[in-house]
This record gives sequence, C-alpha cells and structure tokens, in this order.
Amino acid sequence: MSRKLLGLVLGVGLLVSAAPVVAHHSVSAEFDTTKTISFTGKVKEVNWGNPHIYTSVETNEPDSGKPVTFRVEGGAPNALFRAGWRKDTLKIGEMVKVTGNRAKNPESTNIGQATILSEKGQKVFSGQNASAQP
Repeated sequence: MSRKLLGLVLGVGLLVSAAPVVAHHSVSAEFDTTKTISFTGKVKEVNWGNPHIYTSVETNEPDSGKPVTFRVEGGAPNALFRAGWRKDTLKIGEMVKVTGNRAKNPESTNIGQATILSEKGQKVFSGQNASAQP
C-alpha cells in the first residue's frame, strides 16, 4: 500500500512540476516607484495583449530632448474592457499626458503604474500613480 501511495505522490509531483508556472511580476522589481515621470506625447500604437495592454507614446526625452517612444504599461485587457476601455479608446496620433514610473533599467523605455489623460484632461486609463493630475 505504501508503495502505491509513494508512486501516486511522485506522479502528482511530476505533473505539478511540469505545469507552466504562472507568476506576475512585482511593480517595484521592474519600476522605480520613487521616481515619477510626466510627459505629453502622441499615441503611436496600442497593443492589446495579455498580460497587459501597452500604449506606445512618442515624445522627447525629458533629460536630453531627443525623440523617444515610451512603452506605457496598462492593465489586463479583460479588466480594462470591463472598465469601459475599447481598442479604439485611444486613437493613433492623439495627444495624451502620461504620468508613471520609469523602469529601473536605464536602457528601458517602459513606464509602469501609469495614468493616461486625454487632451481634455479626461482619465483614459488610471493606473496606481497618485501623482497624475488633470
């Protein structure tokens, strides 16, 4: 009996270890939550995909003035859809104001915990960033 139980436990353990691991990244692991960036730019692309929607916004680098396209991380597509977001909520070429946290990696153009405001000051997407104001 103990041999069958051992075989069952090992078999289940093998199956569990072979299953893909689903984990979500920590915001503070990727983004510097102590440094907030705000900029105005033009929407270049909105990519609806799991686990997050990404909005590409073209602007000038705040430090150097050189053109840069930031990749602004939004929420999960399903959550944003339930909150009223649609694929055409942001139009390509539309001017928006973004407030969020830059990635810790200085080479990365990712922005996290972002709030996106339309030209009229309406919150299109509201992340966890308390610094964003219309």
